Amino acid sequence: MPSAKVMYRPVGLAVGMGAGALAGLAFRKVWALVSDEEAPAPTDENRRWREVVLAAAIQGAIFTATRAVVDRGGAKAVKRATGTWPG
Repeated sequence: MPSAKVMYRPVGLAVGMGAGALAGLAFRKVWALVSDEEAPAPTDENRRWREVVLAAAIQGAIFTATRAVVDRGGAKAVKRATGTWPG
């Protein structure tokens, strides 16, 4: 039987892609609570620094938390399947 690390790689890739999509959706919903406008791009010269940095900070926090939840869940699933933690 392959090691837990080997088994976790495809699981990690698949759930990582899902995590990115989920984080993007969550960010759009949270940003809609903060502003009526679309989230600013860092290069949008018509938006203030404060708004650009706030959007980036919220997006980063949501992405990181979502990724941690998904990675942890994937690792737990691999441990249940193999009996070994993939770390």
